Amino acid sequence: MQPQPHISPATATAAISAALESQRIRKNRGSYNCGRCGQPKKGHVCLLSPAPSDVPTTPIATEPVTSCISAAASSSRSTVLSLTAAPSSRQSFTHLRRALSFDDVDARSNSLDEPDLDAASTDLDLHLDTDIVQPGRFHAVGLWEVLKRLPPSSLLMAARVCKGWRETSRKMWKAAEELRIRVPERAQIGYIGSLLQKCPRLIRLSLKIESDFDATTLACIAFSCPNLEVLEISTSGAAVNRITGDELGRFVANKRGLTSLKMEGCSNLGGFSLSSSSLSTLWLSDLHSLSKMIFNCPNLTEISLEFSRQEDDSTDLVTMVDGLGRTCTRLQNIHIASLKLSHPVVLALTAVNFRMLRMLSLVLGIDITDASVAAISSSYTNLELLDLSGSSITDTGLGMICDVLPDTLSKLLVALCPNITSSGIQFATAQLPLLELMDCGMTVSDPNIDNPIIEENPSPYKTAGYNQKMFIKHKRLKKLSLWGCSSLDALFLNCPELKDLNLNLCSNLQPQSLVLQCPKLELVYASGCQDLLTGAIRKQVSENHAANENHMPRKRLADASKRIQALPSLYQETRDDEIYTGKRRKLEREVCTIIQ
Repeated sequence: MQPQPHISPATATAAISAALESQRIRKNRGSYNCGRCGQPKKGHVCLLSPAPSDVPTTPIATEPVTSCISAAASSSRSTVLSLTAAPSSRQSFTHLRRALSFDDVDARSNSLDEPDLDAASTDLDLHLDTDIVQPGRFHAVGLWEVLKRLPPSSLLMAARVCKGWRETSRKMWKAAEELRIRVPERAQIGYIGSLLQKCPRLIRLSLKIESDFDATTLACIAFSCPNLEVLEISTSGAAVNRITGDELGRFVANKRGLTSLKMEGCSNLGGFSLSSSSLSTLWLSDLHSLSKMIFNCPNLTEISLEFSRQEDDSTDLVTMVDGLGRTCTRLQNIHIASLKLSHPVVLALTAVNFRMLRMLSLVLGIDITDASVAAISSSYTNLELLDLSGSSITDTGLGMICDVLPDTLSKLLVALCPNITSSGIQFATAQLPLLELMDCGMTVSDPNIDNPIIEENPSPYKTAGYNQKMFIKHKRLKKLSLWGCSSLDALFLNCPELKDLNLNLCSNLQPQSLVLQCPKLELVYASGCQDLLTGAIRKQVSENHAANENHMPRKRLADASKRIQALPSLYQETRDDEIYTGKRRKLEREVCTIIQ
């Protein structure tokens, strides 16, 4: 579904206030209109009772929220309401690592995950083609198109204008299938429940909570959203998630239609047992010292477990992996981030042998070595994504990956691996023809720069710490990240499909040693680089784009049927005429965005 254009909250509020004011002061047929039913007030006795206010005294969100609604213009068409985060807060609702966002994997450390919005057909009869609403006497279709662009707070205010607006607003809430809101600290759970009860067809719910919450929130969601399939709960600021493992297990067991659960701040779980025949996606973050982890989810295909970065974490990862292998045999995507990741955990993972595994992410495993890579390569030969960021693998480990996965691997992430050199990166790009994304940030880095992982694990394999050079030639590579490679002083890229390049903190990279043969490059990150380097990037990208552009003008036939290529002589005459008359060619938009 294409996102709808956004109307600023200030404009929306002003429009509603103007409508309310116009209803009070505008005259129609020489008299005022009834504020309840919209009929002329002269000689009219309204039998309708005053409409209760739909606006809570404490707002659900204190900052503007974008409302994107795909609505039908006739009955029995698909309708969906999505309340998404404002553009000013474009951070994702989840801080989970991007490795499992397969379609939008970002080569940077941080990423943006925007879920797709799909409309499912409903049986709601809207009668939008024939309804006339007051004030203004225009069709409900037009009102729907206006209201669907309002933030939820303004949408609640719009219901106070008149009966027609109130009914249209009610239909919008009733047809909503997706809701994404931010819950500020001063909002209470009762207001969340009142908002959720307006959406009986709600299927997908995302909450960003800024205050402490407990199992009462889960109970409210379970009661108000009987058809819920996707639930995301994220925390912001100093908010504390007080939900325990037993409470989470009861919620999952009772929501038999739940297919996806993503939750942050799970530091108080203590241990849990999840049983669900419908759950297919599970993301839990901030886990710490779990006494038990039981997964009885036979249809689980994707799991992401992020543990707190504390040394006193006592979770037994080997036992956890063994349990996953016995009950979740259909896993395709596994992501585990923990400082406790080690070679025994990798051996347990390979002993399970998930036959359908396609994406494996083991992050921050300092004790993962080349022996671990050998075990992974021997057991999983069909991997499409492999993320070993923060490990202690060397160029030898990269060679093993290239030997086993040349026909399947398309995404390789080895950031924060201090034992990898520029030679290993060049070898990997040459031996992996299907590679589309590669993240090797902080690999070719200056050892004098503060880096806790490198300082705690100094590399015995580094032979050249400074003035390293990198030559990459690849036909399919689309995203390349070299962030933090401060020892890199020369870079040659011949990647015709490359669109995203990250050179943040490549402070030693020289402009005269940079060659970019990437005609499709759209986005370059150059924060912390030399100013001359930014100019060299912009110049080379413009030259590459100009070289691939066809400057020959086209001319339309006499019948205006189609355009044909103009003759070279005519092209030369046109150019001479432009020079003679002093005409200026229209400025073209910048083909590549450089972020500093």
